[in-house]
Amino acid sequence: MSTNGKQRAPLLDETINRFAQACHQGAIDGGWWTNSKGKKKRADVPRMLCLIHGEISEALEGYRTNKMDSHLPHRTALEVEMADAVIRIGDLCEALNLDLGGACVEKLRYNKTRPDHTKAARRRKNGKKF
Repeated sequence: MSTNGKQRAPLLDETINRFAQACHQGAIDGGWWTNSKGKKKRADVPRMLCLIHGEISEALEGYRTNKMDSHLPHRTALEVEMADAVIRIGDLCEALNLDLGGACVEKLRYNKTRPDHTKAARRRKNGKKF
């Protein structure tokens, strides 16, 4: 709440963390965090990172084929698979109590200070091309 009585807009880090919470709650509600006996499962981090990687691979295929998504036909497969990857990342980060929002904001700020992230540095021989 601001001093004039109006509610302030959520900060980017808070918004990202709320999104991660929603991703994780959706996974919980879908039964992804319980075993066949209804007991809570621990995060299988290597497996979940592979699933995130799988979504990125599907995004690449969507980009390569330039197809529309089969579940959300008004959106491209690239767009939907990228969303799937972000949702899986949010779910995992929330499960591990990681401050995804804070880390994203700090990393964006840090990247602005990196000499190798300037246009001039990228144009140099052996600069970052992609």
